[in-house]
Amino acid sequence: MSVFPPPPLNSLPPCKDRWTPIYLEHGRLEVDDSSVKFITAENTVIAIPVASISSILLGPGTTVTHAAIKACSDVNTTICWTGEDGVKFYAFGNAPTSSNDNAKKQVALAMSKNKREEVARQMFLMRFPETEVQGKTVKELMGMEGLRVRESYRELGAKYSVIWKGRDFTPDNFFLSDSINRALSSANHAVYSLCLSVINSMGYLPEIGFVHSSGSDPFVYDISDLYKRETSYEAAFETIGAFPDAKMQDVIKTLKCNIEDRKITERMPKDIERLMST
Repeated sequence: MSVFPPPPLNSLPPCKDRWTPIYLEHGRLEVDDSSVKFITAENTVIAIPVASISSILLGPGTTVTHAAIKACSDVNTTICWTGEDGVKFYAFGNAPTSSNDNAKKQVALAMSKNKREEVARQMFLMRFPETEVQGKTVKELMGMEGLRVRESYRELGAKYSVIWKGRDFTPDNFFLSDSINRALSSANHAVYSLCLSVINSMGYLPEIGFVHSSGSDPFVYDISDLYKRETSYEAAFETIGAFPDAKMQDVIKTLKCNIEDRKITERMPKDIERLMST
């Protein structure tokens, strides 16, 4: 017996119109009075409009009821389990879709060497439109991407007066890194969660990538790379440049503003559809 009946799929807001992910920690996500609520450790009750949110990130100290998971699933809102401040990504729950057409289209593109490379080239052109990519292999594109990313770090460091010594992140010990590397890791993981929620809601497969092929969610890494320069990179350097001792919550706050100002949730579904029509 459902706590409340699921709404028709065609009545739900599309992912492009949804809010950016919200992060919750030290509390309980449950259904009460026919709505989803989060009860904090201080017994503050917060109503969560799950149908309007792209995804919910559950951090340390959270519990969630079966009814809450079902309510989120019914409205295509992805649940992600993360580390503190969303830094580590542990697991996610699949969102239901009404068709597997997009998944089949994605797999067909990925299984063709020529088409896979063409999608990869289009992804690169979206970020660096002035670059010549015709005839480039995926391996060559990844090498070019590494050079561009390192140059972006140097440019942003100079722009925001942040000392940049290189990308250095130890997965098993977050606090061994300096403040800018911690900020980059936190912001990147939040962007991964947003991309994951959009990919799931559109019926594509996080596991099937075009540029990336390793890891659990290579398509998430593919899509997030399209937006990191203007979202997570910018947010990390801007926040640390203004406040060297900033907390990771401050970085995420800046990131959310960047995502909203640049209309990322509106652009991403259109970009994915265009890429998958290659």
